[in-house]
Amino acid sequence: MSPPFVPVNTPLLDGNEAKYLAECISTGWISSEGPFIKRFEEAMASAAGRRHGVAVTNGSVALDIAVHALGLEPGDEVIIPTFTIISCASAVVRAGLVPVAVDCDPATWNMTIDGVEAAITPRTRAIMLVHIYGLPVDLDPILELARKRGLKVIEDAAEMHGQTYRGAPCGSFGDVSTFSFYPNKHVTTGEGGMILTDDDALADRLASLRNLCFQPQQRFIHEELGWNARMTNLQAALGVAQVERLPQTVEIKRRIGRHYDSHLENVDRIRRPVVSTNYADNIYWVYGVVLDDDVPFDAKEAMRRLAEKGIGTRPFFWCMHEQPVLRRMGFMLNEQHPNAERIARRGFYLPSGLALSDDEIARSAQALKEILA
Repeated sequence: MSPPFVPVNTPLLDGNEAKYLAECISTGWISSEGPFIKRFEEAMASAAGRRHGVAVTNGSVALDIAVHALGLEPGDEVIIPTFTIISCASAVVRAGLVPVAVDCDPATWNMTIDGVEAAITPRTRAIMLVHIYGLPVDLDPILELARKRGLKVIEDAAEMHGQTYRGAPCGSFGDVSTFSFYPNKHVTTGEGGMILTDDDALADRLASLRNLCFQPQQRFIHEELGWNARMTNLQAALGVAQVERLPQTVEIKRRIGRHYDSHLENVDRIRRPVVSTNYADNIYWVYGVVLDDDVPFDAKEAMRRLAEKGIGTRPFFWCMHEQPVLRRMGFMLNEQHPNAERIARRGFYLPSGLALSDDEIARSAQALKEILA
């Protein structure tokens, strides 16, 4: 009998989640009007070192609303990493703006100051900083460049709950920042997201936009189109319980990373995640590997072989400049970003969920060794 399949992610819900959900049900507060919403917004804002948090339905709509709220003009350019999720580009495009993609560093998988600086044009109005997979972007030089050029900054910290940059929380940078609470995140509400800012007026605007722009004095008269993007009290209850043990969650993730490193340290046909830089230690949101060029198959085939051995995996992001939908719209045509293209084709991640056992880590690492042998 074969051992059970190792899923790529299993969340950990062993804190106060059941207690808080029961409170929602017993009190009848299950909608977006319930008291856990405010508690969750305040808890996440505190964890990220922000003044305000605005809870929404998911991380993608958090980006949509955040970009829209900055008041950029149609045709303005926003610099984004090409190695990221489609949500980043779609938020820019839906706001009538132009996404401008930049390549990533081959080791950290993040956008770099050199790429951003080279992409700036007279039409550039904003930079979307997206922290990828476990290490943050090297922020200081990019933030300084944005300050000098008068550019808005959106910080996508969707994968970085509990991570820091030079000791300051990820999510605390830029004009506005966003988080996702999908089940594979360090804080999950099933589905959910949050927008954070230190600007009082911007926070009010974000809260209005996520609530259909209802007017305080005349609810059903609208001066602007918004979103119905309200988080429920049930989701927020989960989030409050999750934030309560965020430090322990971070340590679990780093332990998973250390265990994988110990099992794979002598495997020389892959590139493992960078353990640390001079600005951050890896938080291992996922444990990603990139196949060396001498491996005679790509990530897709590696994942197929691992699945046959009962190991769940996920591919890396596919580059924004190679997305058919964006090319059909005329964006990022005839571009090449070789670092991102390579890791998109040769990178994937192993089981990385919070409930992952040491035995499952060992099995996953052994299976990877076997397909590389």
